Amino acid sequence: MHAVIAGAGMGGLATALALHELGWRVTVCDSVRALKPLGAGINILPHGVEILESLGLLDAVLDSGVATRAVEYRSRFGHLLSSDPRGVEAGFSHPQVSIHRGRFQKLMHDALIDRAGADAVHMGHRLVSATQDQTQVTAVFATADGPVPISGDILIGADGFHSALRRCLHPTEGPAQAEGVTMYRGVHRQAPFGDGRTMIIAGNHDRKFVCYPVTDTAPDTGTCLLNWVAEVRGSDPRPASEADWNREADREFIAQFQDFALDGLDIPALLSATQSITTYPMIDRDPLETWGEGRMTLLGDAAHPMYPIGANGTSQALMDVDALRRALLAHTDPATALRAYETERLPATAEVVRANRRSGPEKVLDIADARLKGADDRVEDLINPTESAEVAAQYRKVAGFQKVKDR
Repeated sequence: MHAVIAGAGMGGLATALALHELGWRVTVCDSVRALKPLGAGINILPHGVEILESLGLLDAVLDSGVATRAVEYRSRFGHLLSSDPRGVEAGFSHPQVSIHRGRFQKLMHDALIDRAGADAVHMGHRLVSATQDQTQVTAVFATADGPVPISGDILIGADGFHSALRRCLHPTEGPAQAEGVTMYRGVHRQAPFGDGRTMIIAGNHDRKFVCYPVTDTAPDTGTCLLNWVAEVRGSDPRPASEADWNREADREFIAQFQDFALDGLDIPALLSATQSITTYPMIDRDPLETWGEGRMTLLGDAAHPMYPIGANGTSQALMDVDALRRALLAHTDPATALRAYETERLPATAEVVRANRRSGPEKVLDIADARLKGADDRVEDLINPTESAEVAAQYRKVAGFQKVKDR
């Protein structure tokens, strides 16, 4: 059996690794000419790390990233609103890992080449069309040498937010949904804050700052690579059609964070010192009623693009991979397997999309912002700890990563 996969991002490469383990021949095609260590930090939640372990990648991921101890929600004044512990010591079966996206993509790419051979990945191949009959599916890719058709038993569209296969399958779909927030992102090497293993989310729904280390602290320099995201609601956000994480940002937004005060982390200084800052609108798409048809389907951001809330996008793609793998094991007919995969994952991911639109676990920030008016206010006088805990627990249930004792 042969799987053709459009997209050499995290979802596409993980799919190829999973199907190769099942004995499938895999061909991954991506529009870029060469993989480069682009992007910034991502988080892989415990349920995603469990799937990576099943793919034989756990040690490599832990060596390249940071095992996150906790996610702390804070007010812009620095109040600790709640701390959501992560990792085995917190009751999960696996750690949460923060890692640079480029490093993660490269280690998966290298693992696939090592296991399946260099012919498993074709760069400079942009999907332009796809057709199918009862026995096979044929994808046509634009290349520097002209169009190249590649046929297989199934075609998986893991080609991201601007998925070409999604457009082929759903040509009348409406435009992406813009939330009104512009995100700014960067990475900078400096001394860590706190214990060097904590993720901080501070502010409110209109002005929010997220920061976490994506490398361990180097013993020789005492520094680590910090990833950060700053979000600002504006009256004139960029349209979704211009979404491109490689777009360089101006630095006027930094003024919005001059009043953020967090112990051990000078946010304005960090933003100003970052050499390259990119910008992107906060956008998603309405959930589809179906992802694919016949021998074609979607996976990851191509299937369920969502607001980057709850650090959950990569892990949802890995859950897709796991469900696809199980469906192909359970059904001999590829088309039947793809519909079984969609039946499991489509409603689950639709609920995550909707939960992220409701602020997901970050709802506690808005609760606190409405009650805390200054640095001298006491959190314990204004916010019930049970309130914060319930917000976090409910999102873990929706996203699919409950603690072992709660499963």
